[in-house]
Amino acid sequence: MGSRRSFLQSCSCPLSLFVVVVALAAPSADGSRAARVPCYFIFGDSLYDSGNNNNLNTSVKVNYSPYGIDFPAGPTGRFSNGRTAADIIGETLGFKDFIPPFASNPDDRQILVGVNYASGSAGILVQSGKQGGDNVDLSKQLRNHKVTVSRIVKKLGSKKAAFEHLARKVALAGISNIGCTPSLIATVGTNGAPCVTSVNQLVAPFNIGLKSLISQLKSAHPDAKFGYLDTIRAGILASQVFAEFKVRTTPCCQVSTVTGLCLPNTVPCSQRQSYLFWDAFHPTELANRLGAPILLPVIQRIL
Repeated sequence: MGSRRSFLQSCSCPLSLFVVVVALAAPSADGSRAARVPCYFIFGDSLYDSGNNNNLNTSVKVNYSPYGIDFPAGPTGRFSNGRTAADIIGETLGFKDFIPPFASNPDDRQILVGVNYASGSAGILVQSGKQGGDNVDLSKQLRNHKVTVSRIVKKLGSKKAAFEHLARKVALAGISNIGCTPSLIATVGTNGAPCVTSVNQLVAPFNIGLKSLISQLKSAHPDAKFGYLDTIRAGILASQVFAEFKVRTTPCCQVSTVTGLCLPNTVPCSQRQSYLFWDAFHPTELANRLGAPILLPVIQRIL
């Protein structure tokens, strides 16, 4: 057990730490989805970071080309060629704009819609993922959310109004099969298997524990709703649905042998629709587009 803990604590790879907090409001006359989901808050790591690491003292930031090559605003700090799964879920829920990162100091209008607190290399533990430098661990992300909530209370005029706006509906994601990332496959080897089995075996106890925690939260907080996002299932189904992922274990861009991130200002692969992974850890936008809809039913059930 000690070796399992030490690996997960020291691993700088994305662990799919993803918490979605959405709120439910009275539906509009036309029953539009946008009216039913007025705000969307995101907590997590590099799979969902949209720019919170840009000004941190860390090597785990990607506000440079070729990141964002397929994103409307270019390199923003998203660890992909385009949209993240969080972006795609937001679009599907009806949000007109991308949820701004906390580090961008969103204004009062923006925070009523949502804030993204995710930070590359962040973990649940304060010490997790610090090899590359600073990050915003989950505890700090939650403290940042308290700052946002205080602003919302002030904006709406009362705690009661803020509580009604910030109805408690939470979706938590399990860890994905990180043993299938190009980085782990290249550095550890698979002994002929598709992925690094020993690493994926470390993931299972965490996900089992998370499901148990969600059950406890449901019992302890009957006025809230909680859902489990099975990222392993989403990844498998997305890969099966889209057989055109001809390249599944090699990144689309040229990566650093130290960080596994794309080398700055290099030219990535041209056939990005054929690649499952953008860099040594993170999926391409197409992979996100295929995986995110598989997670959506869980989110929609708690709305």
